[in-house]
Amino acid sequence: MMKRKNFYACFGMAALAVLSLCACSNSENDDEKAQKTSYTWTTNGGLNACDHILFTEGTEDVNGHDIGNGDQEFVFTGKQTLEKGTYTLKGWVYVASGAELTIPAGTVIKGDKATKAALIVEPGGRLLARGSASEPIVFTSAQAIGNRKPGDWGGVIMCGNGISNLTQQQVEGGPRTKFGGSDNEDNSGVLSYVRIEFAGYPFQTDKEINGLTLGCVGRGTQIDHIQVSYSNDDSYEWFGGAVNCKYLVAYHGWDDDFDTDNGYCGNVQYGLAIRNSRLADASQSNGFESDNKSDGGSVAPYTAAVFSNMTFIGPKADPSFVNSADYITGGAYNPNNGSSLGRFQAAMHIRRNSRLNCYNSLAVGWPIGMILDNEKGDTQGAATKGELNLKNIWMADMDVLATDFNKIYTDGLYDYATKKVDETTVSFTHSFFMLVSNNNKYLDSAASLMLTDPVSAGSSFMPSPGSPLLDAASFSHSQLGLWFDKVTYIGAFSANDNWMEGWTNFDPENTVY
Repeated sequence: MMKRKNFYACFGMAALAVLSLCACSNSENDDEKAQKTSYTWTTNGGLNACDHILFTEGTEDVNGHDIGNGDQEFVFTGKQTLEKGTYTLKGWVYVASGAELTIPAGTVIKGDKATKAALIVEPGGRLLARGSASEPIVFTSAQAIGNRKPGDWGGVIMCGNGISNLTQQQVEGGPRTKFGGSDNEDNSGVLSYVRIEFAGYPFQTDKEINGLTLGCVGRGTQIDHIQVSYSNDDSYEWFGGAVNCKYLVAYHGWDDDFDTDNGYCGNVQYGLAIRNSRLADASQSNGFESDNKSDGGSVAPYTAAVFSNMTFIGPKADPSFVNSADYITGGAYNPNNGSSLGRFQAAMHIRRNSRLNCYNSLAVGWPIGMILDNEKGDTQGAATKGELNLKNIWMADMDVLATDFNKIYTDGLYDYATKKVDETTVSFTHSFFMLVSNNNKYLDSAASLMLTDPVSAGSSFMPSPGSPLLDAASFSHSQLGLWFDKVTYIGAFSANDNWMEGWTNFDPENTVY
């Protein structure tokens, strides 16, 4: 059931009978309508005559149903299957341990801005959101066309009992939920063919919920075909756990596209990130940002996720782009909600003892290609020892290929003692990237990659027939085991297989929902 102050609980057939009398009649008198204020969702484990009616403070939304009551303590227990339709999410709605919420394909859930709506799946709870290519499930802003902006609502948070190097931690951004345990096989449900748009409300200054937060989610969970658009923080962030993911799109996010922390050790294949040249965070926005711990601690399990077939399209895809506060103003998408704007940084920023691994991937059009940052911990030492692997990565059209330190835009060897850059010697990161054994490649221009510009996305990321990317992949490394598809190409796409067709949307601000 949904726990709510001053609500009567609905248990068993007796309660269902009462609901049938007071809530499901085709005609109601005033007393019957008033009685509705006493009821919440019925959750006896199966459908019944009233399951199609959802109440918030007893009121049905005539234009669609409400989920939640607008406060931050709306807790859902038991099992519920929504009917396909359009709903408004109000306040913080928790799917508690032991609960299960099923959302059918084609359903639209609009996050309410006034109540900072967020959907939080707690450890032991399950969200079953299984859309399809023709009928994706959409979490989006409840604002009208023309008024939708990053941070209109909270976002989707899925938490589990997977392993973290912090043992247990609380959700970033404010919700009560703590996650983390000892079971990397844990199952938090399914997210498949799902879009998440305009999330990331800042509950405190610079403390936003991400578009999709995955806290210690286990590999028993299914995550695939997800698009996060216009998030006011990171598009995706993993905190520990071992969930495997395929087919991820990060579109016009505010901060980082793919952020990994606290021992995340899952596998990810096929990911696309496309930046809006006007949106970057004060912390410096990156494609990858990866930490082991915030203090750089040498604590196991290390962040050692394995990514393959990723494509990062940076802000330089916009020919007018200038990496300065005069240009990066948020433009039409600045929500003016306290979120701080800054500059763009690197396609890949790996730091704080992370041992992230990336293969067969493409990055185009960033100020910096890669940073192996030794400010805290010894990320560079891990690279030298082969404890992190960055192989078969192609980069093109960067201002500089690499640097060694956060917010340094000069490709020179950084001295951490003197905090100075020796511009007569290339950075450690540059030297490591270009090691022959890594089989990486850098091109001054992306022209020879023969990337096409799909009309829907407005950015060049698909290789044309004849592109050198199409036969350049290698899956010989032991980390690229049975879970990974053994494809021939670098980046997220082949020439003839656009796995985004049908379910993605690159114009959500103007979509009628």
